[in-house]
Amino acid sequence: MPVGALDPSMTAGLDADVVGADAAAERRDELVGRVTDHAGRVARELARLQGGDYGQETFETDAGSWTLKYEAGDVQYLRFEGRGTDVYVVSTQQPPEPAALAEALGDYEAFVAAFEDYVESLDGVLDDVGTEFPPVASVDDVVAERERVLSRMREATDAMARQLRRYEGGDYGSFSARVGGTRWELKWEDGRTSYLRVGGEGGVYLLTEYQPPSAKDLRAHAEDFAGFVEAFNDHVADESETLETVSL
Repeated sequence: MPVGALDPSMTAGLDADVVGADAAAERRDELVGRVTDHAGRVARELARLQGGDYGQETFETDAGSWTLKYEAGDVQYLRFEGRGTDVYVVSTQQPPEPAALAEALGDYEAFVAAFEDYVESLDGVLDDVGTEFPPVASVDDVVAERERVLSRMREATDAMARQLRRYEGGDYGSFSARVGGTRWELKWEDGRTSYLRVGGEGGVYLLTEYQPPSAKDLRAHAEDFAGFVEAFNDHVADESETLETVSL
């Protein structure tokens, strides 16, 4: 079907100038930039007050509420929620719509006043807080006793590790035994203790290169350590008897 000629009424207005949005966008960007700078100062003061690098606070005004979220001293967003208006005045995502921005900025001064009232409400709140605190108890005795016990344990397990290295002929290995129904495991490397663990996976590490056990855990298992050493000695004796039965 052939395409007919355009109705002249359909082309009316095509020659008219299109009103550009550049001016409105430039004015909006200018206002947002100024608000961002000013709200950034509010954010830095708020961060100092709250004692962290990031956070947020909401301030109420007669026209609505303002929420300021900040991180590392910079504004993440400044949001205004009023009657029929919900706009991010400052945002890292996209700029606000000009009409909503205009409505929000009509209440911006009230937001700043609400922030100032918030700061003033905290003035003197710590004046009567005492700084006389009781003395802190020392853990010197507990730590010294723990180190004494662990040192003796490590002497024994290092001796065991040296014997295991000689017998097994490798640079690393492990020895495990049950004491009172609980599994004990010594892992060694280069003739020295890597760790001594009680209870299998998820158990208590009595000896490790990272950190010592709690005093309570050490107390709970220390008395059974002798049984672990005895189990090792029995293992050595069994191996010796096995070799004695070999005749050449």
